[in-house]
Amino acid sequence: MPKKNKIREGSIRTTSFDVAALAGVSQSAVSRAFKPGSSIAAETREKVLDAARKLNYVPNSIASSLTTHRSNIVAIILGDLNNPFYTHVLETFGRELQARNRHILVFTLNEDMGTDDAIMRLLPYQVDGVILTSAQLSTRMVGMCHDRGIPVVLFNRYIPNTGAFGVRCDNPEGGREIAEAFLAAGARAFAMITGDPKGTTSKDRATGFMDRLVDAGIPRSDIKAYEGSSSYEGGAEAVKAMMADGAKVPDAIFGINDIMAMGAMDALRIEYGLKVPDDVMVAGFDDIPEGARPPYQLTTVRQPINRMVRATIDLLNLDDPHAEIDLAHDCPIKGHMVWRNTIPGPKPE
Repeated sequence: MPKKNKIREGSIRTTSFDVAALAGVSQSAVSRAFKPGSSIAAETREKVLDAARKLNYVPNSIASSLTTHRSNIVAIILGDLNNPFYTHVLETFGRELQARNRHILVFTLNEDMGTDDAIMRLLPYQVDGVILTSAQLSTRMVGMCHDRGIPVVLFNRYIPNTGAFGVRCDNPEGGREIAEAFLAAGARAFAMITGDPKGTTSKDRATGFMDRLVDAGIPRSDIKAYEGSSSYEGGAEAVKAMMADGAKVPDAIFGINDIMAMGAMDALRIEYGLKVPDDVMVAGFDDIPEGARPPYQLTTVRQPINRMVRATIDLLNLDDPHAEIDLAHDCPIKGHMVWRNTIPGPKPE
């Protein structure tokens, strides 16, 4: 039988000093050669890289972090994987952080791990920043991170009275735009399918929607609300609950996010034989790629994910860790109305 390769106990790894000796340069030159953007002559860099290839040398990022006190790791805490929007958000964060020569550490929340628990688990990794997409966070945990020089930035939400800051879509304005579109198409009776009752995102979209309808003279009694759990299944169940009420089918339904609106559309069509938008108009919010597919062609508000992600990372001050953290920063970015087929109106995009 062929002999298996085995790593010997106590085997010595090649160090940057070994590479420096072979290349005939200083150890600091080796460090600069592997650090993007560092000042080093092209000829010197090539000498270092050639020596590293010969010695099978790979830089030790852990050792480097002990020297620089920077891990180049950013943690992202995700709280809602029922919503495909956050899958696309995570992909965008990954691309942007990689372009900035940073690494990403992802924590997903569930019934057994809340936001505070996740932060306690990530602190030993000496991360350079925390991006939070979940709705709950204690003031104590924000303070614990800030005491360690770790900024906490909220993505697409704000949590009052915590000392955390962030970037979000202008959710109230988006809700108002959806209401305006329904009104312009002739709707006079409405239903909303809401998301996380603790989250500012769902509340802000619902508030903007309601306020615009009330301003237009729509009685609050003609605006029903149903819980949708921010999921496709929740959107479908909300429609069933609406129908079980025995009330008149509304003219228009606003799903606070796209995935709930899509669940609602399928329930309307499959369970009750209703046509969208002929019998019921529907709109969502987020503009996930799935909503643009032929079975849905959902009218929605597009969140400017790329702009929001870049602005969120900028707030972490990754290249200037000694910069003061602005605890009061709140950056709403306007969304974009995307017209498709679920509300009569302008030509679909």
